[in-house]
Amino acid sequence: MSYSLIPVPSGSFQVNELLFSGEIIESNFDQDSQHQKQSVNFSLIVPTYNESKNLAKLVEILTQLLNNYFNDSNDNYELIIVDDDSPDLTWQVGLDLMPNYPQLRIMRRQGEKGLSTAVIRGWQASQGEILGVIDGDLQHPPETLLKMLDETVKGADLVVASRHVEGGGVSDWGFIRRFLSRGAQMLGLLILPNVIGRVSDPMSGYFMVRRRAIANYPMNPLGYKILIEVLGRGNIATVAEVGYVFQERQEGESKVTWRQYVDYILHLLRLRSRGRITKLREKLRVPFKRFLSFGIVGFSGVFVDMAILYLLSDASTLGWGLTRSKIVASEVAILNNFLWNDIWTFRDLSSQQFGWRKRIKRFVKFNLICLVGIGLNLIILNFLYNYLHINKYLANLMAIAIVTIWNFWFNLKLSWRVTQTK
Repeated sequence: MSYSLIPVPSGSFQVNELLFSGEIIESNFDQDSQHQKQSVNFSLIVPTYNESKNLAKLVEILTQLLNNYFNDSNDNYELIIVDDDSPDLTWQVGLDLMPNYPQLRIMRRQGEKGLSTAVIRGWQASQGEILGVIDGDLQHPPETLLKMLDETVKGADLVVASRHVEGGGVSDWGFIRRFLSRGAQMLGLLILPNVIGRVSDPMSGYFMVRRRAIANYPMNPLGYKILIEVLGRGNIATVAEVGYVFQERQEGESKVTWRQYVDYILHLLRLRSRGRITKLREKLRVPFKRFLSFGIVGFSGVFVDMAILYLLSDASTLGWGLTRSKIVASEVAILNNFLWNDIWTFRDLSSQQFGWRKRIKRFVKFNLICLVGIGLNLIILNFLYNYLHINKYLANLMAIAIVTIWNFWFNLKLSWRVTQTK
């Protein structure tokens, strides 16, 4: 099933009934009510499932922030809770809150579940020119909304709250979760570079988008990552990012399961196979000046690599095996390349991250990405040398050239991202 969002002219309220199968159970969604006849600037969707313990606190914080931002004018925004018929009666808690919050709307869905479709259903029932989404578990800090709204005022079509830009980070993630998150991003860059590469945190579920950028573009989301669908199928011209620190859950149970990662991969493949990325308004633009600097640094690393390889593997010196010699030579070259890239190629980014501790973190990320490149380098080198019988030094040079593109792309997207939390 695909879902379409209809543009809503000022002063009207429209939901495509053919595409809407959830049950709206609150009368103030009535299009004849006085509130619905007034324009709404911002519609914030909160998809929920078993969040009854968090909902009252979340609604209180959001309304206080948004009332102050819009100068206490409730008609400039609406808060829509889309609940998947929670067994803990989250939707009922929302209904009980409504008398105190005139901008609050409640939608109880029956017969359809899933975070991504819940967000779209909320957008379909909304009026705002700016459409937002935030989790209902308080892991997304609500105060970040104000910075995001400021970016929409500046003209951004899409504003993403990111853990991987200045001011972003995670509060208490273990190594495994960090590894899975970064691994998923790297996989996305391989499958859908023109989509995933446009933002630093494509896994984010906290963002805002202009209605006109996604209206009338059919969407077919899978799993939890609605942002990928918006980027892949919408008409997004300008993107802005705001840093935020992902918080630990205060109440309730986490809904992160292995199934989410499977759905993520399937979602990427679905977008790729159907060619939806051609709808992007902007093509991927390679920063050639930075790439040139990266290439010059890499060229210096070639001499380091070749010199060490000769000293270790040549019969007249140590006479080590080719594979072992190559591993050592590559690691020395990686250290050389990192230092030059840190003080030259990515100087504008590294200058924002002071101290040896942060530099070591950048080196570890740089090294991990390059180690994957070493694996590719070894495969290419052994194939060219052992099967095609190309001179080992020429084969090594060819392998380095191929892997340089790999290293630049992933280091640009991952290694110099600011993730340190104050």
